[in-house]
Amino acid sequence: MTTFDDREHAFEAKFAHDADMQFRAEARRNKLVGLWAAGLLGKTGDAAAEYAMSVVSADFEEAGIEDVVRKVAGDLAGKASADDVRAKMAELLPVAKKQLMDEL
Repeated sequence: MTTFDDREHAFEAKFAHDADMQFRAEARRNKLVGLWAAGLLGKTGDAAAEYAMSVVSADFEEAGIEDVVRKVAGDLAGKASADDVRAKMAELLPVAKKQLMDEL
């Protein structure tokens, strides 16, 4: 193998790692948003954890965050707007990334 091949493989590995970490951070953020929304809905314990996982699952419907925003804003109906949910998602993404880094 040449140095060029080594560099190419290193860049590919870094890209794959970065994509994996971004996916994990977004899933963690969605879980945190789900727990926040569950609190607003009066859910605790297992019910809150189950709701948070349903929010994580909602993210697989389409690309982007709008599927999660629609689900959570719809479930909160009057307790928080779609803009409130987007703001909470933006607020919790760095928190999710920090939690993942602390686990490594």
